[in-house]
Amino acid sequence: MLAVRAILVDFDGTASLDDVSEVLLQEFGDPGWPLYDELVDRGEMGLREAGRHQSGMLGGTRNEMLAFALDRCGLDPTFAPFVGWAEENALAVTVVSDGFGFYIRPMLEAAGLGRLEILTNELVVDGEWPRLFHPHGHPVCRGCGTCKMLAAVEARERLGPVAFVGEGQSDRYGALYSDIVFAKKDLVRICQADRVPFLPWETFDDVRRALQEADQLPGPVAPQRCPGWRLD
Repeated sequence: MLAVRAILVDFDGTASLDDVSEVLLQEFGDPGWPLYDELVDRGEMGLREAGRHQSGMLGGTRNEMLAFALDRCGLDPTFAPFVGWAEENALAVTVVSDGFGFYIRPMLEAAGLGRLEILTNELVVDGEWPRLFHPHGHPVCRGCGTCKMLAAVEARERLGPVAFVGEGQSDRYGALYSDIVFAKKDLVRICQADRVPFLPWETFDDVRRALQEADQLPGPVAPQRCPGWRLD
């Protein structure tokens, strides 16, 4: 039996080759949108607040933006085979995203993966400005839109040891509370700063091989209080 029982996978830049939210902001957003990423990187703003500002900058209709995302962006070609392998081994795969979210299910369905569980934000475009809602946020903390810490903790309690696969700032807290972490791009630097043991990866073939070989897991760092904790 494999050492993990559940796998959490970030979407933008991880399951998807592109950061789809960023692609949409580049095409449909106000030119000032990168400022909010910079504020998050400096610790001056939480991801939820940044997402609220950035989603309000989008100028396209939901259908226009979805069509653009489906035409412009695609999944990592190794992701679907990885999901198939995981399901053969009774591993639960959940997509966890702090992006705009509305494009995830259609992109997964296009790849035959519409059955996957998705935890993400909900973008509503029904008025003058888009609004971002957070059905998978923490009940108290307002730091992130989708609480990846909570996703990791609840998956472990329900299923057993958890693997986390990610690449960026929004993955920091999921990585802190998972039993084994796969990191690339910015998440490598973040894990090093947080002293989170991690394995580098480039494709999901790397993740599969490492999980097949892992007989012991590092275990979660799991600080008592998440460093992203915010009440405003």
